[in-house]
This record gives sequence, structure tokens and C-alpha cells, in this order.
Amino acid sequence: MESAEVFDVTTVEFETVIGLEVHAQLLTHSKAFAPVTTEFGQAPNTNVTPLCLGHPGTLPVLNENLVNFIIKMGLATNCQIAPRSIFARKNYFYPDLPKGYQISQFDTPICHDGFVDIELEDGSTKRIRIMRIHMEEDAGKSIHDQDPYHTLIDLNRAGTPLIEIVTQPDISSPAEAYAYLTKIKQIVQYLEICDGNMEEGSLRCDANVSIRPVGQKKLGTRTELKNMNSFRNVEKAIQYEIERQTRLIRSGGKVIQQTLLWDANKLETRQMRSKEEAHDYRYFPEPDIPPVIVTEKMLESLQASLPEMPDVRFKRFKNELKLSDFDAYTLTDSRYMADFFEACFKEAGNAKAVANLIITEVRRVLNDQALDIRDFSVSPARLAGLIKLKEADTISSSAMQSIFNAMLTDDRDAETIARDLNLVQVSDTSFLEPLVDEVLSANPDKVKAFLSGKEGLMGFFVGQVMRNSQGKANPQLVNKMVLDRINALKGE
Repeated sequence: MESAEVFDVTTVEFETVIGLEVHAQLLTHSKAFAPVTTEFGQAPNTNVTPLCLGHPGTLPVLNENLVNFIIKMGLATNCQIAPRSIFARKNYFYPDLPKGYQISQFDTPICHDGFVDIELEDGSTKRIRIMRIHMEEDAGKSIHDQDPYHTLIDLNRAGTPLIEIVTQPDISSPAEAYAYLTKIKQIVQYLEICDGNMEEGSLRCDANVSIRPVGQKKLGTRTELKNMNSFRNVEKAIQYEIERQTRLIRSGGKVIQQTLLWDANKLETRQMRSKEEAHDYRYFPEPDIPPVIVTEKMLESLQASLPEMPDVRFKRFKNELKLSDFDAYTLTDSRYMADFFEACFKEAGNAKAVANLIITEVRRVLNDQALDIRDFSVSPARLAGLIKLKEADTISSSAMQSIFNAMLTDDRDAETIARDLNLVQVSDTSFLEPLVDEVLSANPDKVKAFLSGKEGLMGFFVGQVMRNSQGKANPQLVNKMVLDRINALKGE
């Protein structure tokens, strides 16, 4: 590396340069170029056709939704959309690629020169430029851990439509990489073009990592990291590679351009192939698929179909609904969570009360049961009914908790459950007045002490009334009635 000849590498400070390549598997009902389902979890080698298997004489037909989805992604990430783009054949030989080539795009990507803004740990934002987003089909899957002697091949995934999102080398730390991936996942989920599940392989990431002395413009020799199946593993793998390259250079060695696999169990990388062993893909235009033409009418239609994006929704929740940054960020992190909140708010009318219940209780249940908000058993309308009971002082805070827990397995409305559990607060003053008088009459010494300044005794009076009402009294109303009655006694 050039820096080893110019700088004293034992004392120089290094900076990190990272570029990410993200593959997103699209939620189309059929494959990119063949009329066969893309449903996940089917028996191996059942979602296949002669085209997926590379049989001679088969011709690909472009899935229209593949084009629509990638244009939506391009628009959502501020990309330029090419009016004309072509497919190419990416040639390489591997057991899970029966055609011997992958249909992709090379020098004419459909989306290019975009950006996304990420939020950094200190609250500031940073712009990450997107070099290109292109369309391609996925390969099959090689399975190495089910047979001790053989690699098994499942071609269900072969031909599944993908988009590849390639950044400029603008990312400077593992934390920034994590923030960028989180943003990309959020965008594809808001657009409903990908579920963003790294564990199931629907979102995959490769990272190109290099280091260079601070102030040097020339990039260092990069390595490519693969096999990272979670956002945290991406962060850990990049951190490991930064430290490995730094140790190597400080000890007088040189970084070799190579592809490395991340071992999540050992928390280390291992070599996959070096630059000399890398494939020469011999790209050439795909002769069986015509150019993709994007008209202004298409762009206008797709632009109009975009949902409110997370950054815009965050600002609206914060500015119009007066939610805190934390509440607005938490609720807009997922489109479906934000939709649930808005549906509940529309019924209940109190944004802060709705946000509090969702962020504390609903998310607790989702985390405990590993559920998505779309699978939550309580509808927004039923949850709003519970909030309205509390807002009207019909139930207490503790009763609200009990009713919420009951609603998880009981599909009745909150008010019915509250009455069934005898949790409805009494706010009838004609019922409460005798109870208040009884408590004050039975404790004249405490009334006198309260009047002399021991205001902490109010809790005692309210507690006694609550006990005598068997917990049914509205404590806020009891508090007011006790104070009014004591003031009346003082006047007497």
C-alpha cells in the first residue's frame, strides 16, 4: 500500500472508507423472467420451470412489476431514472446457476446518481450517495450443512427478481453502515417492494472496506466482505476488517484485494477468493430481452403512487401531532407501525396517549411474542376504545393495564371487559359524598393536622375512600371532593 512508503505507519492515524452493495429480493408474485411463484419456504426445487433450469429453447419474458418496483426505489432514493436501459448477461459457472449466466444490468443501470440521508449518533445527518440501482435475477442456493459429503442445490430462488443498490464509498464507520442499511430496509418496507428480512435472505449486503491515512485522497486496497446475515453482523464484520487491516499495515504488511466470508460464530473472516481468482464475467447485452423504455407518463404514475416516506412522516408526527423525537422516530420506523398508530389516533383523538400505549405496552407484547404489528391481536379501533375509557376517567391507570392484558386473548371491546372485570370507576358524586364524609368524620385529628399544613395526609384520605368504595371510586374526583369538603369544614 502506498501509504506504507510515505508515512510512519506505527503512528499515523487511519480513516475508513466503506461502500455497500445491497441486494433486495422483490415481493413480486412471480420470478423476474418466468411465470412461476417466488413464495418462500416451499419444498426444494419445486418453484422451477425449464427457464429456471436453463433448458435450451426457453425465452425470458420481463416481469413488469420488477420494472415498477425498481423505479419506485429509484424515486424514493432521489435517483435519476434512465429513459432507456438494457439487460446484460453476466457469465460465470457455479452449481446453483444452471444457465451458466445471470441476467443483470451492467453499463446502463435503470437508476443512477441518487442519495439517502442517514442520522448519525450525534444527531447530525450525513448524505450517502447511491451510484446505481440495477435489476437482475437471483441465483439458486447452495446448501453445505445438510450432507457431510455433498453440497445440495435448491433452485427455488433461481430467477427471483432482485435490485442491487450500490453506494459510492461515502461510509466512514461500522455505525454509519448500520444506519444506512436501516434506512434502506425502512424505504423498501415503506414501498412494500421487499420485506427486508436479512435472516431469510430477502435483503443481503456485501461491504467493500479499505483504510487510508487521514488526509490521503487515494483509496487504499479494498477487501469485499460477504456472508453477513444481519445488520449487527455487518457492523461486526466491518469493525473486524478495519482492525485486521490496521494491524496488518502497522506490522509492515500490505492489504491484498480479496473476497472474505464472515464467520458469525468465530467472529472473524476467512478468505473466499483473491483478486487473481475473481471471475471475469464477460458481460454482453442480453439478446432475448428488448430495452426497457421508461416514459414520462410512467414516471408520473409511479411518483403519484409512492406512499408518504418515513422522513416526511416523522416530521409530520413531530410538528403536527406534537410528538417527541423519540416517539415520532419509534412509530415511523416501520410503515405498518405508523399505519397502526394513525388508525388508532383517528379513533382516539389523543396522539400522545396513543403513542404512549403503543410504544410501551403494544411493543412489549410484540417483542415478547416475536410478532409483527400486522399480526397483533388487538385492532386499532379496540385499542382506541381502551384509550377513550382512560381519557374519560372511566377507568384507572392500573385498570387500563388489566384490561389491555385481557384484550390480548378476549376479542370483546374494552368497555365490556372493564364492566365484566368490575373495573369501571365511579364518578357519581351522590355515591361518593357519603364515603368522603364518613372518612373525614372518622379522622378528625388528621383533618386538623391537614389544616395545619400536613398536606401529605391527602393520600391517606383518598386511600380510605378508595378502600371503602372497593376501588371503584375515581381517585381524581375523590381528591377534589376531599379538598372541597375540608375547606368547607374550615369555613364552618
